[in-house]
Amino acid sequence: MPQGGEEPMKKSLFFAALAAVSLAGCAGGAQDKEYNNLAAQAENEIKLANKTGFLWRDTEKFLKESKEAKEAGDTEKAMKLAQKALKQAQLAQQQAKDNANPRTMFSN
Repeated sequence: MPQGGEEPMKKSLFFAALAAVSLAGCAGGAQDKEYNNLAAQAENEIKLANKTGFLWRDTEKFLKESKEAKEAGDTEKAMKLAQKALKQAQLAQQQAKDNANPRTMFSN
């Protein structure tokens, strides 16, 4: 036979567990939004880099692998790969700018 104090304790534990699960769900939603924004930004930067003709070889591959990791539930890996794709696309654009106006440097 349950003691008088056990029933309220079970209810408290249940509600604590429910709150923890709810908060975890909210965190996942924020991560999804952050990933979606990052992936969209990477896609846009890749398009711009591609227009310059300087898109790096593996940049699109990293974004593709990022999407695959996200679908597999590995958000951390997906974020890292999307960030890598974004950075490479930005560097490719910078490379295009640098090569558009080459400067000859002579040393004395």
